[in-house]
Amino acid sequence: MANTFKKIAIVTVGAGGASSIEFTSIPNTYSDLLVVLSVRTSKAGSYTGSFAMQFNGDTGSNYTNRDLYGTGSVAGSASTVNAAGWFNEGAVDSAGNTAGIFSVNSIYIPKYLSSQRKSFSSDFAAEDLSTSGYPIMTSGLWTGTSAITSIKFISDSNWVQYSTATLYGISNS
Repeated sequence: MANTFKKIAIVTVGAGGASSIEFTSIPNTYSDLLVVLSVRTSKAGSYTGSFAMQFNGDTGSNYTNRDLYGTGSVAGSASTVNAAGWFNEGAVDSAGNTAGIFSVNSIYIPKYLSSQRKSFSSDFAAEDLSTSGYPIMTSGLWTGTSAITSIKFISDSNWVQYSTATLYGISNS
């Protein structure tokens, strides 16, 4: 079974930044989705910013996730049931990190058209190039049963200029 990847859309944040990045009208012609982010937030005075991911504008308590993370000196895990209406996705580079560094993140969503609950897995890392990094691996579940037609990434402050998000469709044939 061959997997084929096709770029569906790319969003690049312009001058002045943006509070969110969103993919809408996701076509129903693939079996899985992959999102690749190269992002940075404007959050000041902090080593890392954070962001959340929301499916289909669902603001209910329908999201859970499990994180494994490291800080350069400590490893840990956390479980979250998100009542705020999105997955808490974790750390990204911010204004408190080395200038010009963007974190790289990938989020894999299998069977996004299923009428069952949707799972996802992600990995990402923030780093400051001087003392430590902050890698996180996450698995999550959205209990919505409709096909995923939109994905929104919400920053804890603002996405800075040149942050990008690329959505790929994966066909298993």
